[in-house]
Amino acid sequence: MALEGLKDASLKLILFGGKGGVGKTTCACATGLHLAKDFQTLLCSTDPAHSLADSLGQKLGDQPEKIEGIRNLSALEVNAENALSKFKTEHGDQIRKILETGTNLDSEDIDSMLALPIPGMDEVMGLKTLIDLIEKAGFDKYVVDTAPTGHALRLLTSPGLLDDWVKVMGKMRWKYRYIVETFAGRYNADEGDDFLLSMKKTIKKIEDLLRDQNRCEFIVVTIPEDMAISETARLMASLDKCGIRVKQLVMNNVLQSHDCRFCRAKRQEQDKYISQVKKRIGNLTTTVIPSCSHEVKGLRALEDFNSFLFS
Repeated sequence: MALEGLKDASLKLILFGGKGGVGKTTCACATGLHLAKDFQTLLCSTDPAHSLADSLGQKLGDQPEKIEGIRNLSALEVNAENALSKFKTEHGDQIRKILETGTNLDSEDIDSMLALPIPGMDEVMGLKTLIDLIEKAGFDKYVVDTAPTGHALRLLTSPGLLDDWVKVMGKMRWKYRYIVETFAGRYNADEGDDFLLSMKKTIKKIEDLLRDQNRCEFIVVTIPEDMAISETARLMASLDKCGIRVKQLVMNNVLQSHDCRFCRAKRQEQDKYISQVKKRIGNLTTTVIPSCSHEVKGLRALEDFNSFLFS
């Protein structure tokens, strides 16, 4: 079978995820090329160890760049560190206002606190970068090459982390508001309140998009090996807890040769694991990709790969 439904006009965000080394980047790039024939498409990588540029054969940065020779296709590699730095620059004064009014920290302490790395904020900023791009409405389709399983799950659960962070800031603000109202009789909202409200709206937008099956689809990529199938099953269970339902799976690197004794034996072993997919993972639409004799790298090789993904 082939991947289906990705050209539905309502579908905006398509994420490819799975174990490291199973072909997520190749599937994401090939899908970007396929969709660019009909839609303005943006390819994104949220993997800290980016390989999108290597696959496409073109240098990329953290801003959308047009892919040479392909109409309607642009790509970027998300730099979470830069995104966090930009976030602090844009909202540092608002966060400082909340800390000044809600804690006993002095200016030096606040500066030190703002300079500290915030655990988990890399994933938060990576996802926020995607949402900001989608809100700008510069593209019809957004195809994401995620990092291997653990990092991808942190990315998808980052709205919860951001929500917890905002709640802590909100408690500081509430105590400040209570004191002002008690002694002054009234409270006038300021930029700190505006920031918290804006962040709550951002969290809601992210959660709504990820859980909307009409606008977002997560496609799992795996290979016919026991460890890969087991990790895929765990990934599926975690996605389900996040409210993200997977409908399609790509089974990559399946041997096709019947003329080689070794290949026949290897394929028999692969068939054993392929047959376990339904039992261990679920009844998904499965696209089987044969093992390639050459590295899938560059636009021509990706177009050839498309014949397996979408024919």
